[in-house]
Amino acid sequence: MKNEPSVLRQVLAPAVIVGALGYFVDVYDLILFTILRIPSLKDMGFSGDQLVSNGVLLLNLQMIGMLVGGIFFGILGDRVGRVALLFGSILLYSAANIANGFVHTSIQAYAVWRFIAGFGLAGELGGGITLVTEILPKELRGYGTTIISTVGVFGAVIGGLIAQKVNWHTAYFIGGGLGLVLLVLRLSVAESGMFKQLRNGQSHVSRGNFLMLFTNAKRLAKYLRCIFIGLPLWCIVGVLIAFSPEISKALNIQGEIKTAQAIAFCYLGITFGGFASGYFSQLLRSRRKVLFAFLTFTTLAMAGYFSCGGQSDGTFYLVILLMGFGVGYWTIFVTIAAEQFGTNIRATVATTVPNFVRGATVLLTLAFQYLKSVPTSHGVLGSVASAAIVGTASMVIAFWAASGLEETHGKDLDYVEPN
Repeated sequence: MKNEPSVLRQVLAPAVIVGALGYFVDVYDLILFTILRIPSLKDMGFSGDQLVSNGVLLLNLQMIGMLVGGIFFGILGDRVGRVALLFGSILLYSAANIANGFVHTSIQAYAVWRFIAGFGLAGELGGGITLVTEILPKELRGYGTTIISTVGVFGAVIGGLIAQKVNWHTAYFIGGGLGLVLLVLRLSVAESGMFKQLRNGQSHVSRGNFLMLFTNAKRLAKYLRCIFIGLPLWCIVGVLIAFSPEISKALNIQGEIKTAQAIAFCYLGITFGGFASGYFSQLLRSRRKVLFAFLTFTTLAMAGYFSCGGQSDGTFYLVILLMGFGVGYWTIFVTIAAEQFGTNIRATVATTVPNFVRGATVLLTLAFQYLKSVPTSHGVLGSVASAAIVGTASMVIAFWAASGLEETHGKDLDYVEPN
């Protein structure tokens, strides 16, 4: 009898490695665009209020692309296959980024390619997580998704470094080139056995039916809870980090807080937090316990953020690092979403959930901007109080959502959702 492969060899399957690199490209592009938005628009001849209006246009179109693409690629993954999802996603993203690099003066062309790039990127994380949860032994799949998340988040660091070293056209060319290299590597990835068995042996089962999530109250509630537990991450990134220069001034932080540095500290924390959350969920054999622990840690770190009045910029950056560590539970967030549903709609759920959470950033920022100007007896609510309200609301909603989800560590995923 042949010896069983080692745990390390099982975990480092081609699907895990390629999935990690795919998510790396995903995060690379998201951070790259955040950093290049203003320099690229200035180079195209825009200035003043145009930098804000055109920047918001590009960001919103990329986000809309991710929302629509998440649905499209999720359905594709459940109907055609997980590997087809990953091939289509990275091919479209690569082509869009390379085309984006050739844009010089047309804001319309820039907008089109950001929408297409967002559409293409939408399938990366969910597709990779779905495939890995189905091919790895149920006792080990948490390690696989931890590797994907940890390596992927490091793409933010590389994106930030590249954006500072080359012009914005070249940065987009590099992103597209990385995608094409990944496309070649994906030739070594085999299709999920669970999916093939479903496709070949149960033709009567509805696959990739997005509307199934809304035709059953219990299933819909579970789907919404999966989305809501991810809100704190994008509240922190989209509000507390994105507006950290403004909030830090209101808190009288000693020293200048720069968005790029705040992002770097936050994502460094997310990298370590992602590894820790995935590792401990395996060690404790529980997703729920670790999720609640990290939500609690995030709450305390967020409280520290708003209690930094008068402190140094170094202290403020340290708190940002700690908040990033707390929301590193993103690793088990995407794993939980994939493990909650049957094989026939698993890719649809795993692909749409993270993109809907990203899309919720728009609502969070709008709430923050609205609350800032709400009148009070002393003037207006202001940036600190409005950010605190939005942050607290995201944490309360996440705790509520987590309380209603089942434990999925070691759960057998070879089943289907009834039509």
